[in-house]
Amino acid sequence: MSAYLIFMRERTIDQAEMDIYSILAPASAVGHPMDVLARYGRFEVLEGDPIEGSVVIRFETYAAAKAYYDSPDYQAAAAHRHAGSDYRCFIVEGVD
Repeated sequence: MSAYLIFMRERTIDQAEMDIYSILAPASAVGHPMDVLARYGRFEVLEGDPIEGSVVIRFETYAAAKAYYDSPDYQAAAAHRHAGSDYRCFIVEGVD
């Protein structure tokens, strides 16, 4: 069953850290099959707190999404995301 890794950027704190993240994050995807379905496109917050943008990535399975997120390469990239911004991130299982 597919799963979706969803990122919601609430606030940018340090653009230099985010610039590093934007280089490291795509490189961390090597060996992790995924489909980026949305990446900081047009959006409208209908409920809840405002966000600056979001990313939606589809994986074949929940385990694959978790393996990518927990991978050393992604966690090295994520350290820069954590230093550069406030995000919410979660995995949700899809319905196939």
